[in-house]
Amino acid sequence: MKQVVQNYKSGELAVLDVPVPGCKPGGVLVRTAYSLISTGTELMKVSEAGMSMLGKARSRPDQVAKVMQSVATNGVPATYRKVMGKLDSYTPLGYSLCGVVEQVGPGVDDVKVGDLVACAGNEHALHAELNWVPKNLYARVPEGLAPRHAAFGTVGSIALQGVRQGEPQLGEVALVIGLGLIGQLVVQLLVASGVRVVGVDPDPARCELAERLGAAACGDPSSAAVEAAVAELTDGHGVDQVYLAAGGSSNQPVELAARLCRDRGRVVDIGKCRLDLPWNAYYEKELDVRFSRSYGPGRYDPEYELEGRDYPIGYVRWTERRNLACFLDLLARGRVDVDPLISHIADFDDAVETYRRLKDGELKAVAVLFRYPEQAEEGEAEAPAVAVPAVRRGGTPSAPARPGNAPVRLAFVGAGNYATSMLLPHLAEREGVSLSTVVTTTALSAANAQRKFGFARATTDLDGVLGDPSIDAVFVVTRHSSHAELTRKALLAGKSVFVEKPLALTEDELAGVLAAVEESGNDRLQVGFNRRFAPLLQEARKRFGARTGPASLRYLVNAGRLQDGSWYLRQGTEGSRFAGEGGHFIDTASWLLDADPVSVYAVAPAGNEDLQVVLRYPDESTATISYVTTGAPGFPKETLDLVADGKVLRLDDFVRASVYGHKRWVSSRLPQARDKGQNAELAAFVKAVRTGGPMPVPLESLVATTAATLAVQAGLAAGAPVTLARTP
Repeated sequence: MKQVVQNYKSGELAVLDVPVPGCKPGGVLVRTAYSLISTGTELMKVSEAGMSMLGKARSRPDQVAKVMQSVATNGVPATYRKVMGKLDSYTPLGYSLCGVVEQVGPGVDDVKVGDLVACAGNEHALHAELNWVPKNLYARVPEGLAPRHAAFGTVGSIALQGVRQGEPQLGEVALVIGLGLIGQLVVQLLVASGVRVVGVDPDPARCELAERLGAAACGDPSSAAVEAAVAELTDGHGVDQVYLAAGGSSNQPVELAARLCRDRGRVVDIGKCRLDLPWNAYYEKELDVRFSRSYGPGRYDPEYELEGRDYPIGYVRWTERRNLACFLDLLARGRVDVDPLISHIADFDDAVETYRRLKDGELKAVAVLFRYPEQAEEGEAEAPAVAVPAVRRGGTPSAPARPGNAPVRLAFVGAGNYATSMLLPHLAEREGVSLSTVVTTTALSAANAQRKFGFARATTDLDGVLGDPSIDAVFVVTRHSSHAELTRKALLAGKSVFVEKPLALTEDELAGVLAAVEESGNDRLQVGFNRRFAPLLQEARKRFGARTGPASLRYLVNAGRLQDGSWYLRQGTEGSRFAGEGGHFIDTASWLLDADPVSVYAVAPAGNEDLQVVLRYPDESTATISYVTTGAPGFPKETLDLVADGKVLRLDDFVRASVYGHKRWVSSRLPQARDKGQNAELAAFVKAVRTGGPMPVPLESLVATTAATLAVQAGLAAGAPVTLARTP
């Protein structure tokens, strides 16, 4: 299928051929009929992409702050790779469309194939021929409403939510500053609510359009006619509400709002304009400044948007989806008219030229629509259905025979940040490795990975990859909740498997993986516990030497806080943070102590995610892992001390290591970069696949580490130590 994309580093716009997205549970696959260009938000993004790197930094100081924090935590080289990887990737455009349901995922019963729906979301309602849309981000289009009008659903919801924040009442007077697409819709919604409206915009054509759509008067922001109209309509008191629907760097909108608003009036920010509030003016009138968050309640909440958990209507009357349905109803009943706003309808194939004309000012427009072909191109594949691959039964665990000089052919399931910044750069140029296929559920991420790392093929068909006899090994680099099931399927398909941590989130998931090993005879499994492969730690362990007595190990992990909205915080589906990350530290401790733990005791203060985990080993050695989220962000992330037999090993965040004993050894003070072992781990895995030799870490160790990680949550719930009993 085709999709409009942009490279944020170069500014390049393209209509790219990408795989068809998979139809996941809880959503529908929609074939687009019309999608709407946001001439404000999207053109701002397109313009930013054309800036120099300095210009980009100046326009996004919030992102610069994140980069500086990453430098402090991960070092300059790793941060540079991550930032450049993100910048030099294709990103999608679009967030408002109308289309036909082509496939219905499990758990969806409110629409059927063939229904016309309006869709929202900058990750799901893209300028693409097909989109997967979760259930809370689409609404059925009322009978008789034209698809080109229903494509306004998302921007209409933004305007509607802004109006709701202003709480308009019959007979009030409102000022709308900025008469672009959102401003024109706000004018109509206010008029439909019984409010008299004055509009402000420097463009005379937009002022005239707003007056035709119901505004009482409109004019230039510096025009005396605007102040005269406000004085006449309000008896000199000032408007009841001001809606800021303008963009740009001028502070004129907020100053005008203060001047024309009545005492204790309401000012609602919908657009993205400068907000240097003149303190005296706002204080003296005690103005109520409010913000409108996009489409309404539910926006930026992953449980609402991605997992389909609705808010009870008795507590949240107007959610994103209910706003979308309401706006479509207003369109269908003729209370809002979007047809006069449509300046241009372009064929989807002409998308790049259309954006160029808009950016250069050649095409003056309030709203522009892309029109898509009514029928799919001949031979275009439908979204694949995931099925369990054929099972290899019985036999002795062994690596498949392969020619000694043939490259190791790899497939990646998932191509997110970790895969593209920490794994694929090490594999792309490795001799004797062939990147065969990348599999994702999001078409564009697969296309990006194929372009950047040279995969021979990009697809959404997992079943086809697992059934491909030419693929030697599968990398599972998806979200935590899918690791165990994807690993199980790949093992049953006879593949060597590299799965990022965690291997499993529950005991049942772990049992399922082991059942697949037993059923297939395939034990070719590696979990991404990379720290034991770090060259600095390897050297320190060698310098420390053998020990005779019990050891005491302390591991401080200054994990830090996650940003709101991070998928790591979705404990209901993705497990706790420690369940996802803790295996790293348990594996490192067990490797240093050369044993697997026999018991786990975990405690945590009420109300936060800080953990103290004590592991006990067969020789009475102990390891204490302090996993904290409340530490200073400038402090190193990982520090480790191992004490035994009169010796001390110390690791300082993979930057410096030292060993104190009869002699003292200290590593270089000026390492080139933090090396946490990914490159060496991948080299060991590829060698094992190529030669048929043993996997880098014994399966028994991987299972023991996973079981110990799971025992942490059980121990917290029980408030007592958990014994790790070995079953026969």
